[in-house]
Amino acid sequence: MSLLLSNPLIQLKVPTRPRAKTTKNSFSISARLDNSQPREQELNLSVLRFTFGIPGFDESYLPRWIGYGFGSLLVLNHFAFSNSATSAQLRSEALGLALAAFSVALPYLGKFLKGATPLDQKTLPESGEQIFIMSQNISDGLKENLAWATYVLLRNTNSISVLISIRGELCMRGYWNTPDGASKTQVLQWFDRQIERIGLSDLKDGLYFPQGADAGQWEMLPEGTFSLFVQPVIQAPNSSSNEMEKVEGFVLLASSIRYAYSDKDRAWIRAIANKFKGKSL
Repeated sequence: MSLLLSNPLIQLKVPTRPRAKTTKNSFSISARLDNSQPREQELNLSVLRFTFGIPGFDESYLPRWIGYGFGSLLVLNHFAFSNSATSAQLRSEALGLALAAFSVALPYLGKFLKGATPLDQKTLPESGEQIFIMSQNISDGLKENLAWATYVLLRNTNSISVLISIRGELCMRGYWNTPDGASKTQVLQWFDRQIERIGLSDLKDGLYFPQGADAGQWEMLPEGTFSLFVQPVIQAPNSSSNEMEKVEGFVLLASSIRYAYSDKDRAWIRAIANKFKGKSL
C-alpha cells in the first residue's frame, strides 16, 4: 500500500481493533457552485454531454461503431462492383477504410492519451450498494450544489464512490458498503461514526492512497477499491482577526483502479472542494 501526503506530520485516528434530472443534450456547461460571488472565477465542470439515453450504451464508443458501419459498407460496395472498379475508386476505398480504422481506434487512443489502459479501467464493484443520500437539515441551495458536485465528480473522474462532508452534513453518491436493511437516517448515522472513527473531520491536508487503503479501517468502501483520495475543505483565517484556519469538511473519492487520480485530477477536485468554503447550511 502506498500513501502520498502533502504534509508528513498529519495523523489519522487508527482503530484499536483491526478488522452518476433528465438527460440534457449538450456538450459542456460552465457552472459555479457559489453564486454569491459574481466576480469569482468560473469553473468548467463539463457535466453534460451528448447521449442517446440508451441504458448500457457508452456514447464514448460511438466513433468505433461508426467506423465499423462505414467500413462494412465500403467492403460490401467493393465486392458488389468489383468488375467495374477503377483505380480512382480503389484509392477512395483504401482511404475510406483507413479513416474507418482510425475511427474504430479513436476511443482507445483517447483513453491511452488520458493515461488509462484497457487492462486498468474503472469497473463496478461486485459488493456494496449504489446509493444517493444526503442530510436533510440543510438549505435547498446547498442540496443542489452537493448533488451536482457529486455527479460531476463521478462522471469526470475514475471514481465509483464520492462523499462530501460540510460541517457535519453529508452527501454520498455511488457504491458504498452500508449496513443491511438500514434506513437513510441509519446510514447517515453509520457514516458519521465511520468518519469520526477514522478522523477525517480533522484532516488538514490532502490524503492519497494510489494502491489501496486498509480495508479494516475503511469499512465503508466497497470491496475492490484500489485508489482513495481525500481533499479537506479549509476556510482560510481572516487577516483582520487572530482566527486560526478552520476545517469545514472534506471531499472523498474512491476508485476501482490503481493510480486513478493524476495531479491534474487532484487539482480539479481541490477546486471543486474549495467551492464549498464558507457555504451556509
